[in-house]
Amino acid sequence: MNQFPWLTVIGLIPLVGAVVLWLLPASLIDRAKHIALGASVVTLIFAVAGALQFSTASKDKFQLVEEHSWIPQFGVSYALGVDGIALSLILMSVILVPVCLLAAWNDLPAEEAHRERHYFALMLVLETFMVGVFAATDVFLFYVFFEAMLVPVYFLIGQFGGPRRQYAAVKFLLFSLAGGLIMLAAVIALYVQGPGGADGFLLTKLAGIQLAPGTEKWIFLGFFIAFAVKAPMVPVHTWLPDAAAESRPATATLLVGVLDKVGTYGMIRFCLELFPGASQWATPVVLVLALVSVLYGALLAIGQTDLMRLIAFTSISHFGFIVLGIFAMTSTSWAGSSFYMINHGFSTAGLFLVAGMLISRRGSKRIPDFGGWQRVVPGLAGVWLIAGLSGLALPGLGSFVSEFLVLAGTYQRYQVVAIIATTGIILAALYILLMYQRTMTGAKPESAAGTPDLSLREKWVVAPLIALFIVLGFYPKPVLDMVTPAVTTILTSIQVSDPAPVVGAAEGSTK
Repeated sequence: MNQFPWLTVIGLIPLVGAVVLWLLPASLIDRAKHIALGASVVTLIFAVAGALQFSTASKDKFQLVEEHSWIPQFGVSYALGVDGIALSLILMSVILVPVCLLAAWNDLPAEEAHRERHYFALMLVLETFMVGVFAATDVFLFYVFFEAMLVPVYFLIGQFGGPRRQYAAVKFLLFSLAGGLIMLAAVIALYVQGPGGADGFLLTKLAGIQLAPGTEKWIFLGFFIAFAVKAPMVPVHTWLPDAAAESRPATATLLVGVLDKVGTYGMIRFCLELFPGASQWATPVVLVLALVSVLYGALLAIGQTDLMRLIAFTSISHFGFIVLGIFAMTSTSWAGSSFYMINHGFSTAGLFLVAGMLISRRGSKRIPDFGGWQRVVPGLAGVWLIAGLSGLALPGLGSFVSEFLVLAGTYQRYQVVAIIATTGIILAALYILLMYQRTMTGAKPESAAGTPDLSLREKWVVAPLIALFIVLGFYPKPVLDMVTPAVTTILTSIQVSDPAPVVGAAEGSTK
């Protein structure tokens, strides 16, 4: 057990920052965003320091472990710990928060400056819950963070979003609460079926318990439905385009880039690890839903005229790839899905945040209102193109590595499924290149007349994202080295092995 409570401290720093913002005297209210950015940077520093304590050679399932009795009468513990998958998601989260805060610097007009501290404080509270949900190793504690995330997101959309913000916020909340309530029933059923005791919700005590096949399937479904809503998978995805379209770009980035990863992370951490038999029973249906998500999300993205909705539909397609890799259940596809979650977070950030820069200049989210912008704002057009190329998984960028691993790993076990999913790559090229063509090329440069190019602040927003696209594309080894031991451990624990390699016909013909 680690001596210093790294994970608690990483989670508390943004929460303390949020409290400071809410307690700011009127004379210092104009410093709110500086304090918020400072708190997020300090969080990032501590997260990196904590990550340096993590060893990929360790045989322990979880590291940076903290365990304290919380509500022993109900078996609930305050238990935190990370494996390589959880740690990489926490690092992604704490990198994206300061980037989003910097991007949101001028989101509110001057007449609403008094509301800035609430806006930035909610983002910091959300950061605390994001760290907690990925670090929790007690099932009930995970559920608490899972539901708590809804509160700041609801207010970020409902108070600071677009014209239909109330509708989008309520729809997001209702979908999420419905999934969460189903999962709560499953959480209680799992505890009843488990060993019980003062720490009966610990993952380490629940993993490997023997359940009756029927019971296992029902509890699995309770968890899976909640995670499918969060992921979001077709047909429970309809809340996402509305929520993303009515959110501020920074909120949409955290919602789609980080929060939705809780769904796919939960499938690995809980569905497959706790219910391996039920997971294999459900695999055929889940693979079909994943394929539908890949193709349906891509096709709808092609037809969108709203920039924010287009990006939201691309994410539905990308989450289909992630779920496909998870339920293909090979070490390659799992490594790809884990890496995909990281790359998708950064790619989505690039798309949403640069889209926000375009929207703030044009005063419109409609794609037909743009055209010919690359002649007037070449710098902005350049970063828009790079973000788009990351979204379509161009070779040389991190998203290509993760998508290739998912498809290669899926092909090891489900060849036909992998071949059909590959169609999503072609559709991705269509929706990204058409989006760029319609906004940046053409004969309407007057729509960008007098528009300024990237400011220094905006360059600071996009620079780390572009650097991550390239670094993770050419040197993915550190992240893959981090997640691979966790992937191997989980696959071993659920007694799943990679398919035996198939001997090629060419080799047989030489004999």
